Amino acid sequence: MCLFGQAGHAASASGADGGWLIGRLFPPTCLLCGAPGAHGRDLCAGCAAELPHNRLACPLCALPFDMALPAGSVCGACQRRPPPFARALAALRYETPIPTLVGAAKFRGRLNHARLLGQLLADAARALPAPWPQVLVPVPLHPTRLVGRGYNQSLEIARVVGRALDLPVDGTCCRRVLATPPQAGLDEPARRRNIRGAFAALAPLPWQQVAILDDVVTTGSTVSELTRVLRRAGARRVEVWAVARTP
Repeated sequence: MCLFGQAGHAASASGADGGWLIGRLFPPTCLLCGAPGAHGRDLCAGCAAELPHNRLACPLCALPFDMALPAGSVCGACQRRPPPFARALAALRYETPIPTLVGAAKFRGRLNHARLLGQLLADAARALPAPWPQVLVPVPLHPTRLVGRGYNQSLEIARVVGRALDLPVDGTCCRRVLATPPQAGLDEPARRRNIRGAFAALAPLPWQQVAILDDVVTTGSTVSELTRVLRRAGARRVEVWAVARTP
């Protein structure tokens, strides 16, 4: 974790020469197979070609489709219960090898994994049509969990995306006020109940267009609850950007 931060600081401080030196000392290495990385990333060309990109998905919630459907087709869940956010982007499907990359970034302090995930999300976000968000807001962690983990993986990913797309990141406008049990293992109604009232905005927002950034979206309960908080705080349009979406 410290190495990633120091490397980034050194590169920015010394410019191109620093970046060249860091590239020589720490050449990119594929996080999935150990081969030399391609295009300056910790991912080789072969593994990059096999990533489960989420190109066929619901435009509202990013749920992966099993087959190609007419443009603008919305999944059945969104037809029955439209989400409170305007649209969702998930760069990848939460399938092998994405759980390995996310798990390392989320639980094992591997910020080089967070950097790669942020780069992949930024690639997907570049294809989004206007309007673009004015700011990225990572899903906050409760202080207790933040102390235990030492970092917020969504914030680390957001920083990479923000640098790549020249978008500001605000990790302080909202906070998690309830230390809810983990969402894993809960069905959708239980997830909604579990996350209700978990977030609070600290002040009226100075932005009209916001993108929530999360690592993985499963049912959308967490990002939906945060969307409602942001809209009550003044955001007129909220969308969701995530690294991956579960099928």
